[in-house]
Amino acid sequence: MPLDALATSGMLALCVCWGFQQIAIKLVAGDIAPIMQIGLRSAFAALVLAVVVWRADGLRAFRDGTALPGLVVGLLFAGEFLFVAQGLLYTTASHMSVFLYTAPIFAALGLHWLLPEERMQPLQWLGVAIAFGGIAVAFLGKPAHPAQAGAANMLLGDAMGLAAGLLWGATTVAIRKTSLSEAAPAKTLFYQMAVAAAGLLAYAAATGQDVIRPTQAAVLSVAFQSVVVALSSYLAWFWLLRRYLASRLSILSFMTPLFGVSFGVLILNEPLDPAFAIGAVLVLAGITLVSGAEMIRNLLRKRRG
Repeated sequence: MPLDALATSGMLALCVCWGFQQIAIKLVAGDIAPIMQIGLRSAFAALVLAVVVWRADGLRAFRDGTALPGLVVGLLFAGEFLFVAQGLLYTTASHMSVFLYTAPIFAALGLHWLLPEERMQPLQWLGVAIAFGGIAVAFLGKPAHPAQAGAANMLLGDAMGLAAGLLWGATTVAIRKTSLSEAAPAKTLFYQMAVAAAGLLAYAAATGQDVIRPTQAAVLSVAFQSVVVALSSYLAWFWLLRRYLASRLSILSFMTPLFGVSFGVLILNEPLDPAFAIGAVLVLAGITLVSGAEMIRNLLRKRRG
């Protein structure tokens, strides 16, 4: 189905939500560690989804061959957000928003090698080259002097954001390659949230990051992340994917890093250095070519016709 007002407005709302989630985590990091925030929101979503899955399938829910792939996908998802949470301790929310959304590049590369029908075309390979060029510009442009706002720590945080993007891409590939590709969205999301909740909360406790100062801001932030981000937004995304072409939705999803960077600068007063800005533009341009190559080719054919 072609994109209509519902799809466009829905994706706009999702992009604002996803772009703000890193900001919400960073805003209350002094009251509750990022890893604890993500663990708690995952636990809430897992509990709600468990009820949904149980009501739909009962005891049959996990006898359809999805348990093992679900565990693998859950571990990848937990690893992704472990890197997000730890990376936010070192880098800015705006940087994390851009590096995390390199995921489509890694997903496209993985699917190219594993699924014959997902072979990339020359335009997509050009997008991959441009995106990785942007990553290089963003990294190499960092100030090297130690007095310049902890440049080494920011590089570490940015690297963790890139690792999170890699794991997100791997999660996409795992879902497409296994029986989860035919599973109900709620079940796939349950596997991800349940494993993430167990793993991240255990990590928080083991590293002493489980202390909570229940300020009003902290409670509101975790509530927003739990109800809006971890549950509602992901279910809405899966619903849209069932009604509209994924390639067209993916193009709109690239508004997320733009909102993330804008919120980081406007709300958290984060600096926006020129090298990162140039690199971010290249990354987004590359991702657009990779995910939107088919749509771009169709538009070019229509103009020639």
